[in-house]
Amino acid sequence: MRQKLISWLEKLLAFLMAILVIDVMWQVVTRFLLNSPSSFTDELARFLLIWLGLLGAALVSGHRMHLAIDLISGRFRDPLSQNRLAIFIESVVAVTAVSIMVVGGSILVYTIWSLGQTSTALQIPLSVVYSMIPLSGMLITYFAIEDIISRTRKKTA
Repeated sequence: MRQKLISWLEKLLAFLMAILVIDVMWQVVTRFLLNSPSSFTDELARFLLIWLGLLGAALVSGHRMHLAIDLISGRFRDPLSQNRLAIFIESVVAVTAVSIMVVGGSILVYTIWSLGQTSTALQIPLSVVYSMIPLSGMLITYFAIEDIISRTRKKTA
């Protein structure tokens, strides 16, 4: 399941990045060559950057490459202590992702949806844009819980 999610995220991020490049190129063409800037490209680029950042964080978490401060883990020499610390760190990541991104993001999405806010140029519901927050949080949580389970089953003495 993890590999399928990672593969899906990689393809989605590549697609979003391609759309972003095309969008920015079109903005440059319309602004400097046609002397009439496109009205939607700036807003689309902003939304794509939000999605790339959030989904990119989930992908990095899936690859176990997320930012970690190894100041404490470097002090532990035995594998058991390092494993316990890694489980603690993944637990903090999971709790943070659930509380801030999933719960807080869902409240944000619901609030914006209930207010009926739409984007200025594209006229799409802003709840669609911000729905990437809880989605990314769920993915990060899944990867963290899977890492915790994997490390718990690891036999290190």
